[in-house]
Amino acid sequence: MSETSGVKVQTFWEHLDELRGCLVKIALVVVLFGIIAFLFKGEMFDIVLAPKQGNFVTYRLFAVVSGWFPFEGITPDTFSVKLINTGLAEQFLIHMKTSIYVGVLCASPYILYLLFRFVSPALYSKEKKYVSRMVAGGYVMFMLGVALSYFLIFPLTFRFLGTYQVSTEVENMISLQSYMDTLMMMNLMMGIVFEIPILCWLLAQFGLISVEFMRRYRRHAVVIILVVAAIITPTSDVFTLLLVSLPMGLLYEISILIVKHTKRE
Repeated sequence: MSETSGVKVQTFWEHLDELRGCLVKIALVVVLFGIIAFLFKGEMFDIVLAPKQGNFVTYRLFAVVSGWFPFEGITPDTFSVKLINTGLAEQFLIHMKTSIYVGVLCASPYILYLLFRFVSPALYSKEKKYVSRMVAGGYVMFMLGVALSYFLIFPLTFRFLGTYQVSTEVENMISLQSYMDTLMMMNLMMGIVFEIPILCWLLAQFGLISVEFMRRYRRHAVVIILVVAAIITPTSDVFTLLLVSLPMGLLYEISILIVKHTKRE
């Protein structure tokens, strides 16, 4: 390591060693949280499988709201969807994958801190300010997207598709693998989608987009939103498509307001 004007300058291999140390720490903390989640199997899957229960908070809230209106049959009092396992080792593998997923989710603040600490020495003070805002805002928005998916989009999608029948002679038995894949994919995709305002703020800071541009191409944005929603939606039904595209449209409108009040520094 050399020193120039009082500032320590690392060689390529020193940077590589520091990166390796950062990645090792990330792996260790993810494994640690993953092991904890694995050991608390009952509590973890009580949360993961909660949306399939008729007494889930979202369904109870909709039942209360529907009672305020003179309509019947909007939200049935109870429903039951049976999950089945179709593979010998499938439940154990799903247990492990879910534990890793929870481990990454729980360790994500520390992961972001380590990555920011690694790249911050190469940034100017102004750049550090932008990056810190992006990291903090992006993390909050990602978690909001995951929460919206878990508490609203996935439960309503599951209730609609899980109870839909072409005939009473055909019973729905959803595989555990299908349930978990849909839940995790929708949570991940909605978390990414919620980064739209952060991305628009960054582009506005660099002068790449303006509020006039976003308003002028609002109709084009609606078409793009529908296309993206159709791509990221794990199911092919219109109901889920609308549930995913409506928050995306709202985020676009919020992004317009953010860009409007963004001052380039």
